[in-house]
Amino acid sequence: MEKSEILARLRERIVRYAASHLQGSPGGAELAQDLAQEVLLVLHEKYGELERVEDLLPLSLEIARLKLWSARRKSSRRGEDRPVNLDDVALPSHEEDPFEQTARLETVARLEAALAQLGERCRELYRLKLEGHSFSEIQARIKVAAIKTLYTWDFRCRKQLLEKLGGSWEGSKKGRS
Repeated sequence: MEKSEILARLRERIVRYAASHLQGSPGGAELAQDLAQEVLLVLHEKYGELERVEDLLPLSLEIARLKLWSARRKSSRRGEDRPVNLDDVALPSHEEDPFEQTARLETVARLEAALAQLGERCRELYRLKLEGHSFSEIQARIKVAAIKTLYTWDFRCRKQLLEKLGGSWEGSKKGRS
């Protein structure tokens, strides 16, 4: 028997052995083929001097067994052997809790009240900024000669707004410790 014929028969035997151990696994037949190819590669690289079936068969089945164990350990480490039911996975809620909702509403109410106390120029500047306009676009819209003037207005408006909010962007200082 020639070596190529021995390897072909050995391959069939390894595929049957691996398929019997991978029975019920998804893609078991393909995995068995891949495993047989890996075993033959190891035999060729490390045990090229062996030519008799009596020597190659037990060695190839032992290599296949070790590769199967390695694949199972790898699968276990990755958690592939423990499928998760998606209905059991608790997804985080993106809704605010009542405390966060109340705090946000209070902040919005404070901001609206403070904005109402500002002058027309500041309110217009904030409106345009909230619409996403750049300073150069705002300069063209409200017809300001120099952009530095607009920067100065913005600074003064922010300072006034902070004063109207009680000196803090986070909330009133009353009742804080």
